Amino acid sequence: MRDSALACALPSDSVGHGGCDSARPRRFTCARPRRMPGPAFSVAHLVIVQRVVSMRIVLVDASRVTLKLIGRMLTDNGHEVVCFSDGLEALAYLHGGSEIDLLMTSFETPGVPGIQLCWEARLIANGDRPLYVIAMSSSNDADHLAEALDSGADDFIRKPPAPMELDARLRAAERLNQARRELVRLATRDGLTGLLNRRAFFIQAEDLLRHGIVASVILLDIDHFKQVNDTYGHDGGDVVLTAVARAMSAYAGRAARVGGEEFAILLPGVTESDAYEEAERLRWRIADTAVTLRDGRTISVTASLGVAEHATDDNADEWMKRADIALYAAKTGGRNRTVMGEEVSDVDGRGSGLARSGGGRVRQRAE
Repeated sequence: MRDSALACALPSDSVGHGGCDSARPRRFTCARPRRMPGPAFSVAHLVIVQRVVSMRIVLVDASRVTLKLIGRMLTDNGHEVVCFSDGLEALAYLHGGSEIDLLMTSFETPGVPGIQLCWEARLIANGDRPLYVIAMSSSNDADHLAEALDSGADDFIRKPPAPMELDARLRAAERLNQARRELVRLATRDGLTGLLNRRAFFIQAEDLLRHGIVASVILLDIDHFKQVNDTYGHDGGDVVLTAVARAMSAYAGRAARVGGEEFAILLPGVTESDAYEEAERLRWRIADTAVTLRDGRTISVTASLGVAEHATDDNADEWMKRADIALYAAKTGGRNRTVMGEEVSDVDGRGSGLARSGGGRVRQRAE
């Protein structure tokens, strides 16, 4: 990294607002955050001091003095900061640093102007990666403010900022980031199990196909789930669903609940044969799990699984259809087993889960 990428190192003997060690650029964390005044307690009065949540921040400004000043303010509040005096290098870092929560950039930056950096940062941010952007300027010109907000900035602050104002704006940034993360969770997660929902699962599947990555999918259906609901009620059914979801914890971020009692797992870089072995291990894990209901009773459940590797010309629906046909073969072949997609074929082309009657070799571990 060139001299323009600055690590705002804060040695104990530094003066003023800190120093920057340009010879050894690195990220830093404030080891001793500023101690805030303690709350004053009385019977009738309680003062609560709000603290900003620690964030990972990229700070960009052409001036070393400004980087030192604002960098010290941020680290005094426990934030992790990486400083850049060049917008192009900051942009490259943002592309590779998915853990960054916030970008603070001046208008006046070499390489990539601050306004363009705001726009590029907005393009980098997505549903999985909320990124708050604060534009800075020494001018109070309304045109500057409008230009920054039109270019993707979430907020605008005059530099050098007053510490209390900066703290307040960072608290607002963290609140918005948390709200964005919660919206993403609600939009992509199943409310009962915490797994991906059907929509998020298909987005991931389509992304794998678009990039031409070898991948397989496991479809899983809980055997006799209707009987579980009829016997133990929907509360009992919910306990079973969450227990099966926990059995898939090793596939966090790739496992989904795609139907009432149906689950799916994406396996990037895994062939159908290897996916079959994964599915068998999962099948046995579920069968060996004792599910304790809310009334203390313990039951066990089994699952049927279908496995399919995507073909070169597949779309997501065709890929899932082959896995669904394999799953149907596992269900009609006796349940509590795994079937590979290459072993069965669709009879009528409807994609309804029908397998060739008597056709295909159902691979089953001896029970």
